[in-house]
Amino acid sequence: MQRKSRIAAILAGMASFGLMSAAFADTIGIANPWQYGFQPSATEIMEQTESMHNDFLLPLTIATFVFVLALLTYVLVRFRAGANPEPRRFSHNAFIEVIWTLVPTVIVAVIAILSIKQLQFQDTPPAEPEVIIKAIGHQWYWEYEYVDEDIVFDALMVEEEDLTEGQPRLLTTDTHIVLPVDTIVQLLVTSSPIDVIHAWTIPAFGVKVDAIPGRLNERWFKVKPGFEGRYYGQCSELCGARHSYMPITVDIVSKEEYQAWLVKAKQEFAGVEAPTSVLAALPITTNSAN
Repeated sequence: MQRKSRIAAILAGMASFGLMSAAFADTIGIANPWQYGFQPSATEIMEQTESMHNDFLLPLTIATFVFVLALLTYVLVRFRAGANPEPRRFSHNAFIEVIWTLVPTVIVAVIAILSIKQLQFQDTPPAEPEVIIKAIGHQWYWEYEYVDEDIVFDALMVEEEDLTEGQPRLLTTDTHIVLPVDTIVQLLVTSSPIDVIHAWTIPAFGVKVDAIPGRLNERWFKVKPGFEGRYYGQCSELCGARHSYMPITVDIVSKEEYQAWLVKAKQEFAGVEAPTSVLAALPITTNSAN
């Protein structure tokens, strides 16, 4: 009976994963059940990051693992007690010591050079930004400002009981960021002066920026043509009781659709002061032991 129950539970789980995959089929920037590897690279930044991981770091890791395993196997077989009843007595080999010092040094140096080039690319936009947005972290929601458009709004997580079909749990916000495709976007990130450290992250963009009170960090990204769609992310810095309830939703649209959205957004959000006392969290009670 228990075996049948286990089989039924496994089949039900597989069916639920299938339904989830179907529901998120139109969404680009989300991890799918049983996914292996990265989300699709929507920007050149993420494309370079994925290439460095898949084409260099992963083969290097596998090669190192295989070499060390083969070396250990050789040592265990070649120098076992049965094959060496009279063990040789020596403690140094200058050539081998030079090799095992130089080879790791060269490997680390190559990784450092490639990493520095990658970081420099992430920090230096190829041209002047066409859209500038500012993300301000609060406990536990994001506030957004379109700097050149006088548009300000908050984005709060949609609670599970309010979700509609196709909206992923813990990732959907009531208001979305809307940005044009094939456009250089400058992202300014900070946190409320009376708040804690957060981190604004969209994996498919290859963007992760800490939001630190009193400090303004910045990144840039440019979504490639053909990658219009919806992208999800979450706060990636432990920031309190509802850290996992602080999602990010970004809609990438055509430039024409973006201009139409601006007209509508200016009517809805322009000139509205962002509230600083609104909490996205449910009431939290703390029990203290006597």
